[in-house]
Amino acid sequence: MASNKLQKYQTHLPDWVQDWLDVIVPALHIVLIVVVAWLVQRLLRKLLNGMAERYSLPHALLVPAIGVIRWLIFSAALLLVLERLGVSATVLWSAFTGFATVGAVAFFAAWSVLSNLFCALLIFTVGPFRVGDTIELLDTAEKPGAKGRVIDINLLYTTLEDFNSPSGQSLLQIPNALVFQRVLRRWREGDPGAPVAPSAAPATAPAKLPRPYQVRAQHK
Repeated sequence: MASNKLQKYQTHLPDWVQDWLDVIVPALHIVLIVVVAWLVQRLLRKLLNGMAERYSLPHALLVPAIGVIRWLIFSAALLLVLERLGVSATVLWSAFTGFATVGAVAFFAAWSVLSNLFCALLIFTVGPFRVGDTIELLDTAEKPGAKGRVIDINLLYTTLEDFNSPSGQSLLQIPNALVFQRVLRRWREGDPGAPVAPSAAPATAPAKLPRPYQVRAQHK
């Protein structure tokens, strides 16, 4: 009904105005689509920043999430703009299915990396352990495994100070996905019952060799 009223009003306008309306109206639609897409991504960015402050999420985890959301929003806006420009819906659907297929193949190819990224998000939000805690990953409740103090958590690995090392100076890098596939034993930072890293054995100085005897030649 709105389109019928618009066409009724257009009949009373001069011809040159009607010609310009065919250009101005789609241009206004395109501007409106771009502005709405920009506002939506700004709103979602503020929501993610608030979530990051609430759950103490690292900046390295927030940046790719914001990038993916921005890419999805502006991709949808681009499809709407192309539709307003007169591109066929069949062409748009073919392009969308092609991009979706490529994205699905890339998703399965990078599944191990993406699983570590998702598990990093769970570690920061759920908080099964924190930096400074001592943890032990067990295959079963009785079988010992990797044990150490958490010194760093990034998007792919959790780094431990290895307690099973004789010197106590080696590090373990455990994929984040493995943390959720094993039994986890945890000691909070400052717990008096937490294991302690073995102290490095002091380096022993090499034994001094006795000076060689000077054999004096006997002169006849």
